[in-house]
Amino acid sequence: MHLTRFRFNTARPGARRLLTSPQSLHAAVMSSFPHLLPTDSGIGDGPRVLWRLDRNPPAEVLLYVVSPDQPDMTHLVEQAGWPAVATAEAPGWQSRPYSPFLDRLNEGSNWAFRLTANPVHHIRRKDGEPTKRTAHLTTTHQIGWLLDPGRQERSGFLIREKPAGKRLLPAGTGHRNSQHGGDQYELTVRDQRNLSFTKHGSDAASRQHRVTLVTVTYDGRLTVTNPERLRATLTQGLGKAKAYGCGLMTLVPLTTAE
Repeated sequence: MHLTRFRFNTARPGARRLLTSPQSLHAAVMSSFPHLLPTDSGIGDGPRVLWRLDRNPPAEVLLYVVSPDQPDMTHLVEQAGWPAVATAEAPGWQSRPYSPFLDRLNEGSNWAFRLTANPVHHIRRKDGEPTKRTAHLTTTHQIGWLLDPGRQERSGFLIREKPAGKRLLPAGTGHRNSQHGGDQYELTVRDQRNLSFTKHGSDAASRQHRVTLVTVTYDGRLTVTNPERLRATLTQGLGKAKAYGCGLMTLVPLTTAE
């Protein structure tokens, strides 16, 4: 497994084109792997290619990719990077083996995390009607999606609760089985994006297919409850819409004082 980071040169037209089209960016990411087709992303329940955009001030946009193989992002550097300063030693992206980090995950260890996800639920408007996948649109329900006890258990982590002294409200709000975390958990939601684009395909039906997504970015802190499940989460993704930049969780170690 490899973790790769690429920084976009947002002044270039190629970068702006990729950053406004999740489908084009997905194809560009998949083109970093010569043996994969742009429509591939993974097979079965094994490791897959995951990617995420982090938009940081001021105008810093980073692409993170987790993949079974090391990528070649020469085409991204030429389209959307700084090709004039690229060298063999510094090609314009950084890629590191990911397995040594994954092996460090131990039960009970604490980490800061970031996740961009597509929080959805299934609803039925009337009896007898098939359920329909629908996005969570409010921060309350988006937080509730990640706090879901079953989702956390399957994913191998537990969102940490804030110490009482750090809560804005004396008793906090919400509880782990509710639909919101309120002020009780070390979890924030930001950068909601409503995406809508036409999915290109080889037949008339898929060419007319319109994709609509709601994505949000979660920042928070977690405790590892099952290292094996968490490793699977980090390499297989969490939630839906993985082809469009969702599902990739990254971790940063916390100091003892945190």
